[in-house]
Amino acid sequence: MKTRIITLITLLFLSFAGNAQIDRSKQPKPGPSPKIKLGKAETFALKNGLKVIMVENHKLPRVSANLTIDNDPYFEGEKAGLSSMMGSLLGRGTKNITKDAFNEKVDYYGANVSFFSSGAFASSLKRYFPEILGLMADGVKNSTFTQEEFDKQQKIILDNLKNNEKNVTSIARRVEDLLTYGKDHPYGEFTSKETVNNITLKDVVKNYNDFYKPNNAYLVIVGDFDTKEVKKLINSLFADWQPGTIPAYTLPTPKNVPTTEINFIDMPNAVQSEIAVINNINLQLGDKDYFAAVLANQILGGGGTARLFQNLREDKGYTYGAYSSVRQSKYAGTFRASTSVRNMVTDSSVVELMREINTIRYKKVSEEDLKNVKEEYIGGFVMDVQKPATVASFALNMARYNLPKDFYETYLEKINAVTLDDIQNAAIKYFQGDKARIIITGKGIDVLKNLEKTDYVINYFDKEGNPTVKPAMTLPIPDGMTAQTVVDKYLAAIGGKDKVMAVKTMMMTANATVQGTPIVMTSKMATPNKTLQEISVMGNVMQKTVFDGEKGFMEGRGQKMDMPAEQIADAKAANAIFSDLNYTAGTLDRIEPVDGKNMMVLKFNNTEVFYDMTTWLKVQEVKTVKTPDGKEVKVPTTFGDYKEVKGIKFPFAIGQKMGPMDLNFEIKEIKINEGVSEADFK
Repeated sequence: MKTRIITLITLLFLSFAGNAQIDRSKQPKPGPSPKIKLGKAETFALKNGLKVIMVENHKLPRVSANLTIDNDPYFEGEKAGLSSMMGSLLGRGTKNITKDAFNEKVDYYGANVSFFSSGAFASSLKRYFPEILGLMADGVKNSTFTQEEFDKQQKIILDNLKNNEKNVTSIARRVEDLLTYGKDHPYGEFTSKETVNNITLKDVVKNYNDFYKPNNAYLVIVGDFDTKEVKKLINSLFADWQPGTIPAYTLPTPKNVPTTEINFIDMPNAVQSEIAVINNINLQLGDKDYFAAVLANQILGGGGTARLFQNLREDKGYTYGAYSSVRQSKYAGTFRASTSVRNMVTDSSVVELMREINTIRYKKVSEEDLKNVKEEYIGGFVMDVQKPATVASFALNMARYNLPKDFYETYLEKINAVTLDDIQNAAIKYFQGDKARIIITGKGIDVLKNLEKTDYVINYFDKEGNPTVKPAMTLPIPDGMTAQTVVDKYLAAIGGKDKVMAVKTMMMTANATVQGTPIVMTSKMATPNKTLQEISVMGNVMQKTVFDGEKGFMEGRGQKMDMPAEQIADAKAANAIFSDLNYTAGTLDRIEPVDGKNMMVLKFNNTEVFYDMTTWLKVQEVKTVKTPDGKEVKVPTTFGDYKEVKGIKFPFAIGQKMGPMDLNFEIKEIKINEGVSEADFK
């Protein structure tokens, strides 16, 4: 026992002595950067030119195959969207198997097989991989392009284009690319209704025969496999894929503007502005200053700790996020800094974006900034290197860009070798704040007045990227027109005031999809102000709101809460079925052009109501609400697809934008003066 006590005392003393030697007030010094040892990638090539990269990893019994067809970009012109359509039709049946049988096999194996214009992808459990790779190879080599599938895909594309006609983000990206690269550059052209209608099945087949070839392709295999067996499998499946001469195309060189300017695209339905500061660059993986450019971008806008994010979100509260990127490319690289902001701070956001870009160009970053960004970047790089997919990606990059064999093994050495001067030189060279396009897509009537104070020249473009003139800000309201006049015209347009006043109750059901989940909304209303609204998911009521004319409650997820006094006051003052009857107490604010049509804008409390001055139907309401942190945001609700129910026109398409989420309700049923009882409001 005595010996054991002495031993414990000795150990305790040594423990205290060890702790005493550590100065915990000082942060430990970082050790040397880890040496990168990449997993081995086996490579070989078939006689038809297909280059194969294989990376074994036996941690999980899965294997994936990624086919990349490394063609140069080419211009499609009047048939823009052709290659994309070709890619979407691949694998929809082959010479050896029908489309349904193909899909059934993939589902049976619990696998994934997909095709696209620049390649294909397949993954499965190890035991099924030979069959799955065989299906992918069959789709790659033997796809049948039928008129039936072509017609289906053409309709899908046209429907998607129609749905995006008023999508501010989609329009912004489309025009942004056109202005950055030019309308005659493959990266600048875009798919439209006209170009899709120009494409024929014959065009699709020709595109496949011209460009889908093995002699400019890479096949990357990653996972749990035996190299010799898979090599034999690949030879048996892909050796008969016929090579060919791929048509050449000379790319035009994108050019920057001589001096920084604002390019403005007017979107009258925009509730926030999409801002992108862009300039073209010549930067490729492996260039001497590539590593400095990467780190400079990380400091400027590479994430939540970067300067743009800290300034525009954390300090100013203008946005949910602000970021930048440097896009290296063999063909046309870009620097891009971007954010989405509230209309009222569009001009201020432009000022702050440009301030940060110019600051990193003309003022050296600190030693601490450089040290921190290196540690963060190296940490992420080391984590990624552990993944077999990364090893395969590196091997593919080395082949595509003809990089030195030790490029990635010495990657961290090159990162650590970057100096403060290197960072500044890269920022000056690639972040061309003096020759950039500030591309803004937003609501001109809300933001242009202040943007004109920034001293940048403003050039205007339409939704197709064509030069245009400054949008009209307002039009004069006709003499003698009042809120009462407008509401009366609206009531007449939907069927007449007498029919509207005869409606005592209404029941409505509507469908929508939220993040892929179908929901059903059921609303019941009774004059003057009784309401019930239920939102159901898969038959289960997830949220319920009831107001009986005097009091109300909200119920959801097993919790019930009484309506607050302010909400009760609003509900009492509202008209449950036809809210427009209340709007006669509002004021006419302006006439605003929206999509080529003049809208009479009526203001009622915190709501703007838009009436089409041709049809006098209501097309939009924009309500200003306060967020929990006290900021004001605009919540738009759109109305369309008016149909008659018992002589009264109702909108059967109702859309609402809530932050980044779009809710689009399709009305399935409306009942007037039936299906509603007093019990519904209890």
